[in-house]
Amino acid sequence: MRIFLLLLLAVAVLAVLANRAQAREPELVSKAVVDLDRYMGRWWVIGNIPYFAERGKIASADIYALRPDGKIDNVFVYRKAFDKPEKRMNALATVVPGSNNTRWKIAFFGGLLQADYLILEVAPDYSWALIGQPSGKLAWVFSREQRMDDAQFNALRDKFAAYGYQPADIKRVPQFPDQQQ
Repeated sequence: MRIFLLLLLAVAVLAVLANRAQAREPELVSKAVVDLDRYMGRWWVIGNIPYFAERGKIASADIYALRPDGKIDNVFVYRKAFDKPEKRMNALATVVPGSNNTRWKIAFFGGLLQADYLILEVAPDYSWALIGQPSGKLAWVFSREQRMDDAQFNALRDKFAAYGYQPADIKRVPQFPDQQQ
């Protein structure tokens, strides 16, 4: 009887583990094709899913510059308050081959910390971009212009639902004092 109960328990545990493995979400895949030359330059961070590295940072932007070796210099600029000086954090990105330039590996602190970057959509005129991670955990709304009206921000944020995100998780990043809550 004891062996039967142990066997039954083992089968139940295996069934739960198998079900959890099947329930795992697939990685996000971008359908975009990105022209790296057009993508380079300053992108204002209009919204994001807040996380430790960007929480509390305002007036933030990412600046990308294509290097001769094909890698991308990534400078993240931000302020902790509008009356405080701008700060910078440097990183180096590498485009993943075969990704239509949409998937990047970004190395911070000389490679001690690495992150995946996925360009989900980019406007035909490269005026805005939707960024995620293949894991689907983080997301950003980027714009070439520092100010974006609420209607456009909400419309772009809502596009994340098609990628499995909860749009309400994406919060506006204040770029101007009148946007602080």
